[in-house]
Amino acid sequence: MRAQKRPIHAVTMWVRRQPPKVKAFLAVVSGMAALVLLRFIVHDHDNLFVAAEAVHSIGISVLIYKLTKEKTCAGLSLKSQELTAMFLAVRLYCSFVMEYDIHTLLDLATLATTLWVIYMIRFKLKSSYMEDKDNFAIYYVVVPCAILALCIHPSTSHNLLNRIFWAFCVYLEAVSVLPQLRVMQNTKIVEPFTAHYVFALGVARFLSCAHWVLQVLDSRGHLLVALGYGLWPSMVLISEIVQTFILADFCYYYIKSVFGGQLVLRLPSGVV
Repeated sequence: MRAQKRPIHAVTMWVRRQPPKVKAFLAVVSGMAALVLLRFIVHDHDNLFVAAEAVHSIGISVLIYKLTKEKTCAGLSLKSQELTAMFLAVRLYCSFVMEYDIHTLLDLATLATTLWVIYMIRFKLKSSYMEDKDNFAIYYVVVPCAILALCIHPSTSHNLLNRIFWAFCVYLEAVSVLPQLRVMQNTKIVEPFTAHYVFALGVARFLSCAHWVLQVLDSRGHLLVALGYGLWPSMVLISEIVQTFILADFCYYYIKSVFGGQLVLRLPSGVV
């Protein structure tokens, strides 16, 4: 067993010794390698989006188990759940008035479970809620997202207000996990179920990002043109990339912890 851990430990220690610029370069190279691998393995890239939804559902299932069986919401960010409910509600409205499809039903189910999680944290398990650690001011992300949506939104034939709402939910989704990362930054110790949930979010967002990037590559950029003109197509892609890289650092330490056989994830200073 020790012999199996040595190569992983050696690689981990080598990466940790590298300067930030080298770590960023390695992260980009690893992401590109994963995209190339997915491009050859997954022939229908729409399956990546389905996989992202499935992994997200697994993460929510873990969260539900934690709240119902463990009877505690310690380590969870209520504000992050509220931001999630906000962008899902806006996206559901846009889906009903702009492009109703199967993803609308998936969003409806996700919104219902998210509202249930909010209810559990606010009322049933309020005594275990770490309010002092959940100190991220949500207007720091809501206001900039709203301003950005007013300035940069789709150029389709839909109603202007609906287009602004759609842009708002895209931008808000990209940063909705920030309060959860702040809680973990404040506590430094992340218990297993919360770590599994956040890792599932990271994987889901990577798969969603891979779906968009590969679709753009396969269409040779025509997909961006189909989304409209101006800065909006680029902002959609940037939002997908941003929400992936926000969680990349945490996912690295999660994988390291799993391979190290640690049940509780301990985050060093400066992470997330």
